[in-house]
Amino acid sequence: MPKYIGLYQFTEQGIKAFDGSVQRARAAAAAAEQMGGKLQSIHWTLGPYDLVAIADFPDDDTAAAFGLKLASLGNVRTTTMRAFDESEMTKIVAKAK
Repeated sequence: MPKYIGLYQFTEQGIKAFDGSVQRARAAAAAAEQMGGKLQSIHWTLGPYDLVAIADFPDDDTAAAFGLKLASLGNVRTTTMRAFDESEMTKIVAKAK
């Protein structure tokens, strides 16, 4: 399954309700599973992003839908990046030659 890296920043609403962040992360994991994906890990971070998550989704459409669903709740802004493992990158490099 394709892998995605999500970068999240709290919105004003999200930071005001920081004490519910862990529960919201659990709810996000459940939502990902309902959409056929899986949040592999989530990390609260220091720096320009407040959270970083690694997730698997069946395809780009599902990953995008998850990001929209999550952002629509108003607690975070999302940036999602498609990630490639070593075997995928080997195939990509071979196509580029």
